[in-house]
Parts: sequence; structure tokens; C-alpha cells
Amino acid sequence: MSEVAAARTRVLLVDDQALLRMGFRLVLQAEDDLEVVGEAADGAEGVRLAAELAPDVVLMDVRMPGLNGIDATEQIVASGSGARVLILTTFDLDEYAFAALRVGASGFLLKDARPAELVGAIRAVATGDAVVSPRVTRRMLELFSGSLPAAGEPAPGGLDPRIAQLTPREVEVLLAVAEGLSNCEIAQRFVLSEATVKTHVGRILAKLGVRDRVQAVVLAYETGLVGS
Repeated sequence: MSEVAAARTRVLLVDDQALLRMGFRLVLQAEDDLEVVGEAADGAEGVRLAAELAPDVVLMDVRMPGLNGIDATEQIVASGSGARVLILTTFDLDEYAFAALRVGASGFLLKDARPAELVGAIRAVATGDAVVSPRVTRRMLELFSGSLPAAGEPAPGGLDPRIAQLTPREVEVLLAVAEGLSNCEIAQRFVLSEATVKTHVGRILAKLGVRDRVQAVVLAYETGLVGS
């Protein structure tokens, strides 16, 4: 019993709509590998419970009274929590959801997603292995990259020092990730195995000092590797 419980992905639900939380809970409770460990009705409560319950994934609404989902996400990430934040949004091109990605969210999901999509997204975010809805993430980045405040100007005549650490192949893979390609698609493009692509992505994340693929893509835009 304890081994089964230990294998479960622990999920915290943060949404001001009780009916939505109940619906999410019912869906997740039907999965043997997922466990809802708590619920919060606003961002402040979500931050408190994230620290108290140490979930693996926080399912976070954006628009809530008091502390909104963006600021709550920023606080959770800044605290050093190991929790991955999955943003809930009403529209697939939601500027607020994009802002949450910039402060450390690991992905986003539409509120009207089918149960299988919800479950798959939580599993993906928990592993840190893939971006949720990568093509939609790419569209958001393309739409809003022009308004990104620069994190720092690239070195004159050269790449940002963080990008300069990457090998030529790693730069190619990062650019492909920024296009919204999955590991399988990247493997096909460069005639590599998926395992090799995973290794490249892992090294890219480590060298850039980012949590996941979404943050790597944001950094690629901020440093000018990918043009707006």
C-alpha cells in the first residue's frame, strides 16, 4: 500500500470555482497514479498549501480574487518548491497564462480540456519531460515575444553567455523546441533516437539553469536566440 501511495503524483487544486475543483477531483481520483492532496480557493491559500503539502503538481487558475495565479506561481517557484505549476486558462492565447509561464509555470491547459487531456498534462508536467500542448505554447510565445522585457542584452557580436555554453547540436535542438516540436519530431528532423533527444534536452536545461522546456524557450526569446 505504501509503495503504491509513494508512486502517486500528488496534485494540489487551486481555483476559486468550487464546481470546477470538484470536477477535477473526480477525474483525478479515478486514476491510480494521481492523488489530490488539497484544494485552495485563491492564490494565497494555494501558496500556503503548496508549502505545507509539498505537492508534485499544482493545478493553478489564473484569475482569482486576492492573490492571482500569476503572483501565486511566482511565489511558489521563488520558494524553491519542487512543485510544477500547470496553469488553467480559458483561452489558448491568454496573455495572463503566458505571464505565468514567464515567472516559472511549467505549462498550461484549457479549462474545457477533456479528462484524458487533463490527466495527460499533469503526468507530463510531473515528469518535466515534455511541454504541455507544445504547438499552442509556440503560438503564445510568437504572439507575445515582441512585448517581452529583455532579461539582458546579448553580448555585442556574440551570443548571451548562457546560450554560448551550448554545443551547436544543443542550439539546434533548443531552436526545434522553440518551434514547438516534440521529442519524436526533433528525432525525426535530425535523424536521432528519442533517447538521444531527451539527453540533449536534459543537458540544455542543466546548462541554462531552467526547470523545464517552457522556461528554456522563454530564455531563447529573451536572449535573442529566437527573434520576435
